[in-house]
Amino acid sequence: MSESGNRLRRDAVAIWQAGVAAVDSARLVREQVCFLDGCLIVAGHRFELGPTSRIVVVGTGKAGAGMALGLEAALAGTPAAERVSGWINVPADCVRELPHIHLHAARPAGVNEPTEEGVVGSREILRLVGDLTPGDVCVVLLSGGGSALLPGPVAGITLADKQAVTRFLMSAGATISELNCVRKQLSDIKGGNLARAAHGARLIALIISDVIGDPLDVIASGPTVPDSATAADALAVLSKFASQRDQVPPAVWSVLEAKSRGPGEAPIPANVVNMVIGNNDEALGAAAEKAFALGYAVLLLDGKRQGIARDVGRELAELARSKRDAGPQTRRKLCILSGGEPVVPLVATDQPRKGGRNQELVLGAVAALWADGMRDIAILSGGTDGEDGPTDAAGAVADAVLLCDAKAKGLTPEPFLAINNSYAFFEQTGGLLKTGPTHTNVMDVQVILVDRP
Repeated sequence: MSESGNRLRRDAVAIWQAGVAAVDSARLVREQVCFLDGCLIVAGHRFELGPTSRIVVVGTGKAGAGMALGLEAALAGTPAAERVSGWINVPADCVRELPHIHLHAARPAGVNEPTEEGVVGSREILRLVGDLTPGDVCVVLLSGGGSALLPGPVAGITLADKQAVTRFLMSAGATISELNCVRKQLSDIKGGNLARAAHGARLIALIISDVIGDPLDVIASGPTVPDSATAADALAVLSKFASQRDQVPPAVWSVLEAKSRGPGEAPIPANVVNMVIGNNDEALGAAAEKAFALGYAVLLLDGKRQGIARDVGRELAELARSKRDAGPQTRRKLCILSGGEPVVPLVATDQPRKGGRNQELVLGAVAALWADGMRDIAILSGGTDGEDGPTDAAGAVADAVLLCDAKAKGLTPEPFLAINNSYAFFEQTGGLLKTGPTHTNVMDVQVILVDRP
């Protein structure tokens, strides 16, 4: 059992890593940018540079450092390189020194909430974009996690108000789309406001998607695209989760109610281009190729998995068990792949706890296969950004060896699931998946392996 379990775990990690490598942000941007015959070419769009034209790079997101590195590498050694300047808001553990683009620590690592430092960075980005002239080119680099990294509260509310409503919605189990719907309406930089600030200068956004279906207005809260939602939609989200009005700061209600009665936003300038250059499907495709190379048949589900994390884990566990026990007609070992971004509704508790949606998904799978022993099954779920909730892990991986270890230590999944304390379970059993920042972000990838000798 130990030999099979260890092999399955190693293969699961290798397959997941192949998926993450395929959406390496530096490579994705580098492949889209070049300088040729006096023109900056970005995603096939040509921008002729005059004698005084600048290339101003701004952006936000967990992949921001890698994207900036890729852009600078693409232009290194060309006449365009010295025209580059810019500012990108990133998590603190992603900051590095680059020759031309400043990476700004907009929030601490593992704390997915807006901060005062994020506000400072957002104001600087708006200043840079507001200073553009018609001859300049603005390249906007956007990726998942950008919403919390780019806070710019509208007049009438404070950062504390935004923090309070963000915490409330996250703890209530709001989806990323619902969360961003509210945050955009409370921001002077999201929902297309960054593009409006450019005053008609040439602007192109390169986007790595962390949202199901790649909706441009949702990724990083859509700083360069019109907001498809309205203040009334944001009010509906708050009403859905707030059983009492005082669960949300009064100023938030007031601003949204006033906006809902207003004329709406101005249109986005016509010379704004938005291009998605990486998403969850690309990661799953590369993971599938790695699984084939390791000798697995592949069942590729999709990158649209939502729902409650522990329930998704149970569903995937039952699928794995059914495939393992399907009979002698299907003997080849199997890799099941899925992706998406489930949620974790937090239960009320006074006990200390720690975890993230990927760890809770795997713990749900462990609970479903506890009596079974996870014989010939391994399940991994990891955030492609290297972050899973407010922890230092990207996710977790479990197999029969882990279950044996847990049982030997007298551990069972239920007490940990009861208070959303999945990190502690996997910390004690050696199941945490730790990578550090990956400098990309295309939601989560699940790898389920079934050994059928």
